[in-house]
Amino acid sequence: MQSLYESDYAQWAETMAQKLAEKRFTELGELDLINLVEEIKDLSKRERDALLSSIRLILHHLLKWDYQPQKRSRSWQISIERERKNIEIYLEDSPSLKRYLSEESVNKMYRTARLDATKETQIDMPKECPYSIGDVLTKIIAGECQW
Repeated sequence: MQSLYESDYAQWAETMAQKLAEKRFTELGELDLINLVEEIKDLSKRERDALLSSIRLILHHLLKWDYQPQKRSRSWQISIERERKNIEIYLEDSPSLKRYLSEESVNKMYRTARLDATKETQIDMPKECPYSIGDVLTKIIAGECQW
């Protein structure tokens, strides 16, 4: 028989939340502990992945901004500012994510950002990341824009 977790995730989540709220977890089988544990682990991964995705997007747009000055656009600037704001929000909601604001995370995300920017622009971007975590969070992106 297919479990509720597999057949209707939303209903499973609501059921688990209701049982927890009603403290119905003392009897064996009341809670789907195996899947609950996995989902809780995934919650932290999703938060981390959202933060790292914002770092990657900022790097992608910084590369385009710096290596295609003739094509600078307001949309690139808006994307960088939006992702910086997203990072602020993630950190407000989950301060423990600060540990991912590191040079290691920047270098890890740079690999994908570089590939994306290279594909998009047909410019061979630097193999080594030219940006620090400080650049990702605050680098001034003022410059000649054609808007």
